Amino acid sequence: MATAIESHLTQVAVEDGQDSPRTHKCSHCDKEFRFQSKLNLHLRTHTGERPYQCGECGKRFTQLANLKTHMRTHTEERPYCCEECGRQFGHIGALRTHTRTHTGERLYLCGECNSHFITLCDLKAHMRTHTGEKPYKCKHCNKGFSQASSLKRHVRTHTGERPYMCEECSKQFTTLSSLQRHRRTHTGEKPYMCEECGKQFRQLGTLKDHKRIHTGEKPYRCEKCNKGFRQSSNLRVHMQAHTGECLSMPV
Repeated sequence: MATAIESHLTQVAVEDGQDSPRTHKCSHCDKEFRFQSKLNLHLRTHTGERPYQCGECGKRFTQLANLKTHMRTHTEERPYCCEECGRQFGHIGALRTHTRTHTGERLYLCGECNSHFITLCDLKAHMRTHTGEKPYKCKHCNKGFSQASSLKRHVRTHTGERPYMCEECSKQFTTLSSLQRHRRTHTGEKPYMCEECGKQFRQLGTLKDHKRIHTGEKPYRCEKCNKGFRQSSNLRVHMQAHTGECLSMPV
């Protein structure tokens, strides 16, 4: 009986192509494939052929599956849901990456400083802090940036573009994070809480400044008299005292 079962499984494997020889050879790079369909897909890496086109924006893809995934950016379809927080994603890979924010898993290690990162993209961006590489150049002033997102934000200082608008008061902002901070002025939300005294703040930076009340830290030093301040704004006002513009400033 065991022999008959093994024989049957072997036959199924052959039918599925698991044991079929790699008879389909690429004429460009000598790679071999079991199926003609796989070879056809591979050939597009050489020819650049992208037969599947998005009807919305015209972007083209090598595989139909990639086009279907892309179409969700237009329909806002997000079939993959995080079990931890309910956030939804249009691509299974994006969900897997997001899940690491809950598990704390950081697969990508920097060989220079041993920092760990959730995504390969984050690691590549981090490596530029070691190499000093700034491949993204502003076409207006030629200033360089290590990340494309940083360049995109910078360009708005030239164009004046403010794509993020508050639904409550129609005020517009250059970055999404600025809009999110602004929204708290309407909602009253204060998500950042001091562990020492329980006081809450709308912005993380304000909380960091506040914590120095407890620690006594004064990291901002006057170059003229070495006086220390908890906030950079206090130091700026203090500097005016040396020019005679301001006579006193609270520490």
